[in-house]
Amino acid sequence: MEISQHHKTALLFGASGLVGNQCLLQLLGHPAYRKVISFGRRKLELEHPRLEQHVINFDNLEKYGSLFKGHDLFSCLGTTMSKAGSREAFFRVDFTYAYESARLAVANGASQLLLVSSVGADPESLFFYTRVKGELESAIRKLPFWAIHIFQPSFLVGDRREARLGEQLAGRLSLGFDRLTGGAILGKYRPVEAAQVARAMIYAAQGLKGGAHVYPSDEIHEMAVEGNRNLTKM
Repeated sequence: MEISQHHKTALLFGASGLVGNQCLLQLLGHPAYRKVISFGRRKLELEHPRLEQHVINFDNLEKYGSLFKGHDLFSCLGTTMSKAGSREAFFRVDFTYAYESARLAVANGASQLLLVSSVGADPESLFFYTRVKGELESAIRKLPFWAIHIFQPSFLVGDRREARLGEQLAGRLSLGFDRLTGGAILGKYRPVEAAQVARAMIYAAQGLKGGAHVYPSDEIHEMAVEGNRNLTKM
């Protein structure tokens, strides 16, 4: 069973990021959505009849809460320790902004949350990055969404605006190894292209599958393939 086409509104946070940008482009071309509302620090260099943009101050999300009205919330917010500059700043982006935007959206009637997390996310992790991701997942699960879909990609492959040479090299090497082995060895640590994560997120949003669900990289690959097949039938 599929949700009806052409009437849904998608809420998108993090459209300037690697996965978020792919979500934006794919949502604008998907027949299930009549409108995509993007929230960010600055306006995107993109115009589209289905796109509505809001420039907001993430440190004062309550001020914009009334704008967070839609069916599916795509949360692609995230930064790095080097870019954030401190643990406090990293936590503010990856936990506080993501959690507060979700809390306000569900209060306004959003029914589904599609969240980009990370492989290894665990609130008890010894590593700060994966611990924050795990804490966010735990907090998000307590919000009253009808469905919560959490995506835990490993290495993300794609064209980034900012240079992350080490991460890009590791991702490309892992991707090459994964292709040589047919994806049979790396499992949840399989590298995954940002476009595949976005396709999997949008595919998950179309099914009537309530409750909380977690998808590691190998499942994201499979969902992206199925999402492409499903899209051709629409």
